[in-house]
Amino acid sequence: MDGTIDSKAERILSIYSQLKQGKVVFKTEESTKFGVTSRTIQRDISDIQCFLQNRENESGEIQEVVFDRNSGGYRMETKTCSQLKGRELLAVCKVLLESRSLVKEELFPIINKLIQLCSCDEEKELLKSFINNEMYHYTELQHHVKLLDRIWCLEKTVKEQRYIEIRYRKLKNAEEVVRKIKPVGVMFSEFYYYLTAYIDGIDSSQAFQNPEGIFPTIYRIDRLKSIEILKERFAVPYADRFEEGEFRKRVQFMYGGKLRKIKLKVNRQSLEAVLDRFPTAKVIKEEDTGCIVQAEVFGDGVEMWLHGQENLVQIITG
Repeated sequence: MDGTIDSKAERILSIYSQLKQGKVVFKTEESTKFGVTSRTIQRDISDIQCFLQNRENESGEIQEVVFDRNSGGYRMETKTCSQLKGRELLAVCKVLLESRSLVKEELFPIINKLIQLCSCDEEKELLKSFINNEMYHYTELQHHVKLLDRIWCLEKTVKEQRYIEIRYRKLKNAEEVVRKIKPVGVMFSEFYYYLTAYIDGIDSSQAFQNPEGIFPTIYRIDRLKSIEILKERFAVPYADRFEEGEFRKRVQFMYGGKLRKIKLKVNRQSLEAVLDRFPTAKVIKEEDTGCIVQAEVFGDGVEMWLHGQENLVQIITG
């Protein structure tokens, strides 16, 4: 019995390997090679086809085994699927609606275009019914600012490494300041889109709480009163490039401040929430009542989160 299973596995892996390499597989050749009937090889190919139908790679490509009439054999064909399943679109629409990041005038056309990408008409109608109530009750943020053009424009300046001059309204006292900056990233967090940038031509020791910090200044994009793209460019060595992913792991609520290491005493029921909130967090000690967790964080936003945790999470050091 085991020998039969092994021989079948060997056949299927051999056929699959040839198909992956772009080769044409012929039933007669494979049946002779393995000493089985052509019908057995056909079943093997059907098993491979079934496997491929249940598997879609991360790039959205779909692979299937097709019969090539010109050669009289089987080959693997790769197709790019431009449409999405209802369940995939539902997940995306839910995130967009929950974020409340865009005004209705910008968000709703995006949602409607996404719905049209649904691969099945029946699922398309279901999808509409699933999100209809959320769209009806959608509440815009208080700033009511259109952001899509700004986000696109700023991402281009990041890519092209162009200086920009901005007029920015601070949250505190609604003071407006003019800055010449090097834009290095556009990010989203907790309802808002942010521009991360290094300020040019300013005395950091006078202007900032953390002048020696290696991380950029954070600007809420809806508070930008004007954006002027300058002809001047800046250069950033690859080794010194700003990495949004690494920054995001350490920042909470996009609050500035110093990069620091903290230790938290965490109740067991809150451990999952802490590890999800702080991607750099690691459990360094197990205790009867909970765990000691260490994390690297940037800025003072961590205190805001901790205030809402009552006695479930306590900061020990940092």
